[in-house]
Amino acid sequence: MKTSSQERIENLTSKGWWGSDTLHGLLAKAVDTSPNVIAVADQPNRQELMGVEPIRLDYVGLDKASDIVAQQLLNEGVKINDIVIVQLPNIAELVVTYYAASKIGVIISPVPIQFAHHELAAIGEILDSNLFITTSTFREYQLAAEALTLDVNVFSFGHNVPEGAKQLSISDNVDCSNLRKYQKLNDSQINDANNIITICWTSGTTGKPKGVPRSHNMWLATTHVEIEACDYQRGDNLLNPFPLVNMAAIGGFLFPSILTASSLFLHHPLDPKVYLQQLQEEKITFTIAPPPLLNQLAKSEDMWNQFDFSALRRIGSGSAPLAPWMVDVFSKKYGVEIINFYGSNEGICLLATAETSPEANQRASMFPRLGCDKTPWSGGAFDSTKTKVIDLETGKEVNNSGEHGELLIAGPTIFDHYFSGIGQPPVEPESFTEDGYFRTGDIVEICGEQAFFYKIIGRCKDVINRGGMKISPVEIDLLLESMNNIKEVAVCAYPDERLGEKICVCLVPNNDTPPPSLENVIEHLNKAGIAKFKLPEKLEIFDALPRNAMGKVLRYQLRDKVSS
Repeated sequence: MKTSSQERIENLTSKGWWGSDTLHGLLAKAVDTSPNVIAVADQPNRQELMGVEPIRLDYVGLDKASDIVAQQLLNEGVKINDIVIVQLPNIAELVVTYYAASKIGVIISPVPIQFAHHELAAIGEILDSNLFITTSTFREYQLAAEALTLDVNVFSFGHNVPEGAKQLSISDNVDCSNLRKYQKLNDSQINDANNIITICWTSGTTGKPKGVPRSHNMWLATTHVEIEACDYQRGDNLLNPFPLVNMAAIGGFLFPSILTASSLFLHHPLDPKVYLQQLQEEKITFTIAPPPLLNQLAKSEDMWNQFDFSALRRIGSGSAPLAPWMVDVFSKKYGVEIINFYGSNEGICLLATAETSPEANQRASMFPRLGCDKTPWSGGAFDSTKTKVIDLETGKEVNNSGEHGELLIAGPTIFDHYFSGIGQPPVEPESFTEDGYFRTGDIVEICGEQAFFYKIIGRCKDVINRGGMKISPVEIDLLLESMNNIKEVAVCAYPDERLGEKICVCLVPNNDTPPPSLENVIEHLNKAGIAKFKLPEKLEIFDALPRNAMGKVLRYQLRDKVSS
C-alpha cells in the first residue's frame, strides 16, 4: 500500500531525500557487514517481567528469527498489504516482528500495551483488521486473553498461550523455503521503499484515534535527521526505554540502529536502577530519558559518579520543557550533551543540539527554524524540511521575533494523510494546506534577535500530553456523559512536574443528586475498558462550564481555573 503520489515520490527521490532502502533490505546489508554484532538485546530483568530469560540476537540471529516469524505468518494466510495490530512490550520479539513484517510486505500497526478493549476495538474498526500479534503476559497485563475478546485472529508469543490464540516463536525449526518463493513472486512490491510499513496512532480531537501511515522512506528521512543530531556512529550501543510504537522509538532507535549496524538494547517499563545498570554494563553511547530522571541525576552527582558512563556521548529528551540548569550540569560536569527533541508520529522532527544551541537556556526550550533562508545552518533537515508560522486569526505568515502562530511543516519526514481505509479518501484533508504544509496544531513563538528559533508555547488543539502519551479529552468526555448524575462534563489538562500534564474532570452536577466522586468517575471509566493512563487524577465541581458562542467548551479556561 502506498499513500504518496507519484509526483511526490519522484520529487523527493530526485533530490536524494528518498531512496530504495527498506527495513529488511538494511538488515541484509548488516548481516553481510556485521554478522556477529549484537542486533537486539532484552533488558536484564525480563525474567521478573515475563518469566522468560532475556534474549540476545546478533544480526545473523535476527535475520533467522525474522525469517521464522515471517514464514509462520505466511503459513497462517497472512499476505502482502495485510494490516496486523501488534501489542508487545519492548522485547526482542517486537523487533523481530518489525523485520518479519517488512520481509513479507505486511503493515504493522503498533499499539501501547496499556491500550485496553475500548482503544483496541476502535483501532480494529478503523483498520478493518482481524490480525493481532501479542504475547501471553507482561507484568499484570494478560495481553493475549484481552486480544481474544476482540473477535480477531490472535497470534501470541510466550508460554501458556491461551486457548484460541496461535503460538508464535522465534526459535522453532521452520522450513522457510516458501518464504523465499513468496518473496521472489512479490519482489517489486516487498522491496518498494515507498510502501507503508507502519500505521501508528495519535489522539484525535474528535475522540477517535487517528492512524498515521508511514513508508520506509518517511522513516528513513527521519532517521537521517536523528543520526546527524544525535551523532550516531557505526557500531554504537543504543539503549531505548520508550515503547517501540511511535516516533521517539521507531524513528530514534529501530531505523537508526539498522542503518548504522548498531546494537539496540531494550528497556521497558522505566526502572531507573535497571536503566543505569544497562547504561554502564552495555557501554551505551546514546539513549533517551524523560526530563524528571535527568533532573534527578543532575542533582545527584555522587550517584552519577558511582557508575562508569564513559562511553555515553549524548542523551535525548523531550515531551516536556527541559531545565537549563540540568542541560548545563550534564554538559559541563558529566561531559554528556543533552539533545532536546520535539516530534510526532506525523513526522514533525525538531531538534536542539549542542551545535545549533550551545547555550543551555536556548537548548532547553528553543528549536532551530527549519527551511528558513536566514538561518546559518545547512545540510540535513535544514535543507530538506520547510516550516512557517501563520497567524491564528488572519492565516497570514509571520516571520518576526516575538510573533507567534500555528507551526506548519513540509518535507520528506512528513506523512501524506491520516488513514481512512484502503482505497478510501483521506481523513481530515484540512490537516494540510493547499501548498502541502502539515498543520501541526502547535502554537510557536519566533525567538531570538535574528528570529532563528521557535519556542513551543501551546496547542491549537486540546490533546493532553501525559508523560508523552497523547490523550483525546473528547474521548473521555463522551464516556463520562453517560453518567446519570452529571449535567455537564469536560476534562482538561493540569500541569504536573513529573509527567508534564495530568487529567482533571470538570463537571456540573445535576441539582437533584449528589455529585459523583473521583472514585465514582474512575469506576465508570474502568467499566468502559479504558486504558489506565487515561484515568483522571483530579475532579473539580463547576456551576457551569465556560463555552464560546458556538457552545464549545473552552478547555484552556478550565485549565487555568483548575491549575490556580
